[in-house]
Amino acid sequence: MGRKSHPVRLPAALTTAAVLLLAAACGNPGTAGSGTGGGTEPIKVGLVYSKSGPLASYGKQYIEGFQAGLDYATNGSKKIGDRAVEVTEVDDGGDPAKAVSAAKDLIGKGYKILAGSTSSGVATQVAPIAEQNKVLFVSGPAATDAVTGAGTYTFRSGRQTAQDINTAAAFIGDVQGKSVVVFAQDSAFGQANVAGVQAVLGDKGAKVEALLVPASATDFTPFATQAKAAKADLLFVAWAGTTAQAMWTALGQQGVFDATTVVTGLDITATWPAYGPVADKVNFLSHYFADAAGTDVEKAMTERVTKAGGAVDLFTGDGFTAAQMIVHAAEKGDDPDAMVKSLAGWSFDGVKGAMTVRAEDHALLQPMFQAKLTGGATPTAEVVKKLDADAVAPAAAAQK
Repeated sequence: MGRKSHPVRLPAALTTAAVLLLAAACGNPGTAGSGTGGGTEPIKVGLVYSKSGPLASYGKQYIEGFQAGLDYATNGSKKIGDRAVEVTEVDDGGDPAKAVSAAKDLIGKGYKILAGSTSSGVATQVAPIAEQNKVLFVSGPAATDAVTGAGTYTFRSGRQTAQDINTAAAFIGDVQGKSVVVFAQDSAFGQANVAGVQAVLGDKGAKVEALLVPASATDFTPFATQAKAAKADLLFVAWAGTTAQAMWTALGQQGVFDATTVVTGLDITATWPAYGPVADKVNFLSHYFADAAGTDVEKAMTERVTKAGGAVDLFTGDGFTAAQMIVHAAEKGDDPDAMVKSLAGWSFDGVKGAMTVRAEDHALLQPMFQAKLTGGATPTAEVVKKLDADAVAPAAAAQK
C-alpha cells in the first residue's frame, strides 16, 4: 500500500502535446514526511460539502471516505510529522452562496486547505475564491469539467464528465461517423449532458443529436418510440428524479434495447432497483461502486469505512482520494505554492488503481468501469470491463 511513482502513459485517444511531469512521491502512506514546517501547530483543513440538502447522500459517502483516507494516509496517527490534522466540516446544503460564504470564513481564519464540493454548482463558485486567495482547493464529487483547468490552486479528487462520456463511448468503439442520441429531460441537467456529449464525442467525429423530454412528462411511450426509430449506434441516457422507473419501463416496452446500445451512468446503490425488469439490459458507465477495483487500497478503505459503521458507495473513494492528496500536499508545509507543486504531476496508488494528477490542468487521470446489474428486484453490480486511465482521459484544458 505504499505511495509509488508510476510512469505516466499518454492518453491513446487524446494525446497531449506535452509529456506529463511527475513530482516524486515522498515517503509511504502512514509515514508522513518530516518537512511540514509550522512547528507543532495543527494543519487546518476545511471541508465544505453537502451534509444536508439534495445531495446529502453523496456528502455522507464523501465524508466517510475522507475520514478513512486520513486514517490510511497517516497510518492512524491523524498527524503529518509532528502536526495534527484538524478538520473542520461546514454544511453548504448544496447552495453555492453558502459554500462561498463558508470558504471565505475559513480562509479568513487562516485555513490554507479547502475541500469538499459535492455539487458542481458549488465547485465552480468556490474555485475562484481559492484562486483569489491562493489557498489549495481539492474539489470532491462535483463532476463538471469546468473544475479541470480552473486555476493554479484548484484540483479534484473525483472524476469528471468527460471521463464518464468516454467510458460510455467505449461500448461502441471508434465513434467516428457513428450516431449518438442523448435521451434526457429538457432541463439544465439534460442540456448540460447534450453539450458534454457533443463536446467530447462530436469532436471525435460522432453525429450527436438530442432527444429531450419535457420535465413535466409522465407518459414516456412517445419518446421511447422516437428513441427506437432513431436507430442510433448509441443511446446515451441522462436522467434524474422520481420518473426514472417509468422512463426505463417505457424504453423496455417499446423495444429500444433491441434496437440500439443503451448506456447510462451507474448512480448510488439506492437507485439500482429503479431499473426494474430492464436492469440487465442497460449498459452502465461507472465511476465506482463497492468492490469494483480489487486493489489493496480499496480493501483498506472498505475495512475502515465498515468498521466505523459506514457503507462504501459511489463517492466514498472521492473522499478517500481527497485525504490522500491533502496529506501528500501538506507534507510540504503551509505554503500553498509548495502544495500545488507537490500535487501537479503526482502519481499514486488510489482506491481504483493508479491515479495521476495531470500537471498541465490538474485533471485526475484514473481508471473507469463498464458495469452491469444482475439480481432482479435487489440488483448487484458487476464489472464488465475496467478501462485504463489513458483510455478515458479528458482532453487537456487550458489552465486559467
